[in-house]
Amino acid sequence: METSTQTMEIARTILNQIQYADRSALMAWGASNFAAISPSREYQGGIAFQVLGLKHKGWIKVLLRWVDDYTIEFINQDRELVKTSNGCYCDMLVPIIDWIEGK
Repeated sequence: METSTQTMEIARTILNQIQYADRSALMAWGASNFAAISPSREYQGGIAFQVLGLKHKGWIKVLLRWVDDYTIEFINQDRELVKTSNGCYCDMLVPIIDWIEGK
């Protein structure tokens, strides 16, 4: 039970960090279908969500690494990984996703 609480807390924290940086970012990206990501050997957890951006349509995964930075994965509608950004910090989440989205 502890793991699922922790998983949800990490997902909620990432969403809060995005909203703190830019209140309208999730809406601008057309974000929906949010899902918490369980811990693994590489990641403490994270969040995945679907986007309908100007350039990127598909999914975005924001994964919290054990060294306390993020990996952001961009997955297209064919479920293929098209771009990865490593070593991101919370203040970089919105600018990196905006850049991929073509803002």
